[in-house]
Amino acid sequence: MMTRLCSLLIAVLIMPCIPARAERVWDSDLKRFLTVQEMAIAETFMSEEEGVKIMLPKSERIRKDVIKLSPEQKAQIEERIGWKFPEQSFEIYIGETGTQIDGYALVQNTIGKHKPMTYMVGIDSKGQVSNVELLVFRESRGSEIRQKRFNAQYEGKTVLDPVRINKDIINISGATMSVRSMSAGIKRVLVLVDEFYLKPAGVGSDTVAARKSEKGIFSSLFGN
Repeated sequence: MMTRLCSLLIAVLIMPCIPARAERVWDSDLKRFLTVQEMAIAETFMSEEEGVKIMLPKSERIRKDVIKLSPEQKAQIEERIGWKFPEQSFEIYIGETGTQIDGYALVQNTIGKHKPMTYMVGIDSKGQVSNVELLVFRESRGSEIRQKRFNAQYEGKTVLDPVRINKDIINISGATMSVRSMSAGIKRVLVLVDEFYLKPAGVGSDTVAARKSEKGIFSSLFGN
């Protein structure tokens, strides 16, 4: 009996590892399962450090801050952007020159179609998108979102803009999921900066909205 147990134990120890069945992901656009090579795609366009230099090119110094969301704050952010997300904290780069804040930059990881894509969003001191750069793309299709002729349309957007396909963002055929993902991430960055930096400084969306409302009233009164 002991000899048999020893033989079984040896057989288990020397048995070659059987790889788990590879994940099969169906691509509805291609009408087929993605290949192993397509699932392993990870195209890097620039590093995070390079992205920060592009987002905050004129800042004398750049410091890193961490936004930590309480459950209540997380729920508030989710309500404002219109979708739920798992992250509870975010690292943010803040560019400064003298005593002035030049802007902010955040790295975002949101699901494109099947896998996360990594991109950086720059926000200026007034709460407007100043730049968007794709850092890493892991899908087989949709990397066109890195082209300036597409992502330049995010520049100037604020929390008061929808930042959505068919609202104020023109889609890219064949890259709809990537466009939606990037738009959602950019909206989240706008709201985070607005809530944690602009509002406390008195230049947040509530102030901007009030000014726009006042301007509309005076325009109707005086015809400006």
